Amino acid sequence: MDVLRPEFVPDPSLSTAEMETLQRDIARAAVFEDDHAVDPESVAIDGPVGQSTLGEAGDGPVDEPDADRPLVAGVDQAFVGDRAVSAVVVLRGRAVVERVYAVEPTEIPYVPGLLSFREGGAILSAFAELDHDPDIVFVDGSGRIHYREAGLATHVGVTLDVPTVGVAKNLLCGTPRESLDRKLPEGARVPIDADDEVETAENGVCIGYAVQTRQYESDTQYVNPLLVSPGHRVSAETAADLVLATAAGYKLPEPTRLADTYADEVKTDV
Repeated sequence: MDVLRPEFVPDPSLSTAEMETLQRDIARAAVFEDDHAVDPESVAIDGPVGQSTLGEAGDGPVDEPDADRPLVAGVDQAFVGDRAVSAVVVLRGRAVVERVYAVEPTEIPYVPGLLSFREGGAILSAFAELDHDPDIVFVDGSGRIHYREAGLATHVGVTLDVPTVGVAKNLLCGTPRESLDRKLPEGARVPIDADDEVETAENGVCIGYAVQTRQYESDTQYVNPLLVSPGHRVSAETAADLVLATAAGYKLPEPTRLADTYADEVKTDV
């Protein structure tokens, strides 16, 4: 998959001020509305995808009984020393049609809000290895829920010009309209509004949702929601719909859950 906006390729040699300026440019180029043909019902998965769908050794062609369904990719990273291992898993329905990975050095430390400059190079290298062009991409990281509306999912989405959804585990910024410090029912979604920390959006604009993909039945414990936001060419509402449609009994949606598993698998060989 080719880079279509090379001016946005993350450059870890930039100064912090230059990185933040680039993110503002990315936010202006991003589309936080639906500009794709993926119906959440068309990607719904009714149970976890098992290893039997992966073909021999997890590689090569597999049967595609749902050939008319969209291609959905998940992206996640693992780390080995000062190297990032980026894994991409592409699903069509319940079939894994392709898995690739790439390894790149992490040239800067983790800085909140600048994650794409640490991990983005490995992600773009992994996408360059793909034979399939996904219709939608789930990224383990924030999209519009970001200080400059340009989190990892937005940075990758705009650079590749592919519809992306950001799936994060922690709230980077923004204000939930309801408290998240309680047990939310499975399927619930709480809007996250821009606040003073989001410098590129007006206060009160919905920039994503806290989405409860899974919940314990027990009264004494609960699962925290995911923080879901549009990356590029996806609306906040559709991003939440897509995550709920692909959460097959786990907290994480299947595309990123499988990418996480694959990243951990291949990092032992790098």
